[in-house]
Amino acid sequence: MTDRRVAVKIAYSGKDFSGSQVQPGLFTVMGEVARVLVVTGDGRDEGWFDLKCSSRTDVGVNALGNVIVFNTFFDDDAVMLKALNGASKTVHFRGTAEVPDNFNVRYADTRVYRYVMPKGNMDMALVRECASLFLGKHDFARFCKYDGKPTEMTLQRIDVIEKENTVEIEFESRYFLWNQIRRICSAVMRVAKGNAGIEDVKEALYDLKETNFGVARADALTLVDVKYEELEFKMYETDTLRWKKEALMFTNSLERSFIDGL
Repeated sequence: MTDRRVAVKIAYSGKDFSGSQVQPGLFTVMGEVARVLVVTGDGRDEGWFDLKCSSRTDVGVNALGNVIVFNTFFDDDAVMLKALNGASKTVHFRGTAEVPDNFNVRYADTRVYRYVMPKGNMDMALVRECASLFLGKHDFARFCKYDGKPTEMTLQRIDVIEKENTVEIEFESRYFLWNQIRRICSAVMRVAKGNAGIEDVKEALYDLKETNFGVARADALTLVDVKYEELEFKMYETDTLRWKKEALMFTNSLERSFIDGL
């Protein structure tokens, strides 16, 4: 066996975890991954794996394509994934790509998120018009939770996908700000339901007015993919994504609001 470094796409349901980052006393995605690596690590301690993660996800947020990197002694990726999936019931290891030792998993080309909301009584024309306002370069100070980082950034793609009972909004960019998508989607839903106007959103986006549109619920948000131009992941079929449909699809039969505080 030859030690090497691999990137692995992972999936998980946010309801199972207290977020992705390791927190003392809490069950988290990275804590579970670290445990699984040790369990299947043939006596190696946690530090040997040098585990890193591409994208932080908050409590309740799902993932289909988050990416982690770590050292492994497995020569066969299929065998490695079988061992990892066998050791965890909550994190699903889906695909692999071998990477050099100096590969920085944080430097992704783009990340793709999808937010799913019930169509209900929303005006679809207003959904599309409001969502389009956020495309391109803006200062998103009114549409994120400030954590000391610059709030001016570029959203490269926003697609609105209308289905029978749901509306999906996909966002793609190199990186995202804290709570950014959930705050944007909260604004879109308020406008589409007649609880706010397009001009209110414009004033907030262009820093003309102090406005808070709230934060949309976390469990309707999924990190769909993290993309690297230089990597080609080999994906392995698995039947363990039992929660995939639940994580991505919500119907207008849901009685409770999708927006916190309404």
